[in-house]
Amino acid sequence: QVQLVESGGGLVQAGGSLRLSCAASGLTFSAYSMGWFRRAPGKEREFVATISWTGTNTYYSGSVKGRFTISRDNANNSAYLQMNNLKPEDTAVYYCAAQSRAAIATIKSFYEYWGQGTQVTVSS
Repeated sequence: QVQLVESGGGLVQAGGSLRLSCAASGLTFSAYSMGWFRRAPGKEREFVATISWTGTNTYYSGSVKGRFTISRDNANNSAYLQMNNLKPEDTAVYYCAAQSRAAIATIKSFYEYWGQGTQVTVSS
């Protein structure tokens, strides 16, 4: 049974930082590209960042590029999202996801497995 469990969310002031973690089990972690998505209140789930199997390739949405960094540790079956200079508009539930295609992807439907999400709230 595949499980993705996010942690590290919380309440932070604008300009602050948080580091999200995603612990994976039940799959060959190094064979999956990982992605982070978020859903703000009243909005659709949107792509945030993705990283390839080996960590060589990464891609970010325009709204977080330069502020967020995605990484992974295949030895520990974990992915991370370092979020700096947070803004109130970053407030959302953040989800990690895994997909087994060869190329990294920004499309939700390409991802086969999803975590339950962790809440990030940024106050102004």
